[in-house]
Amino acid sequence: MSLDNHPLARDFPEFKDKIHTLKLSNTHFARLQDDYEEVDKAVIRLEKGVEHGSAAELETLKLKRVHLKDELYALLKA
Repeated sequence: MSLDNHPLARDFPEFKDKIHTLKLSNTHFARLQDDYEEVDKAVIRLEKGVEHGSAAELETLKLKRVHLKDELYALLKA
């Protein structure tokens, strides 16, 4: 099990400049990225045992993270 966070710039290095540009110019993208980062951090806290939660809560957060990442990726490819 990976306990690393998943920043967009690391997962999509080919879009590093576009991520920065969209974060500054597109409020929808910026909000989605902020939500993604919050969910990602919550997943890591649960996985590391910093916070307590059920397996179902962890899976729900992981699914939310995937959906946010998919939406962000679609905006990056547009």
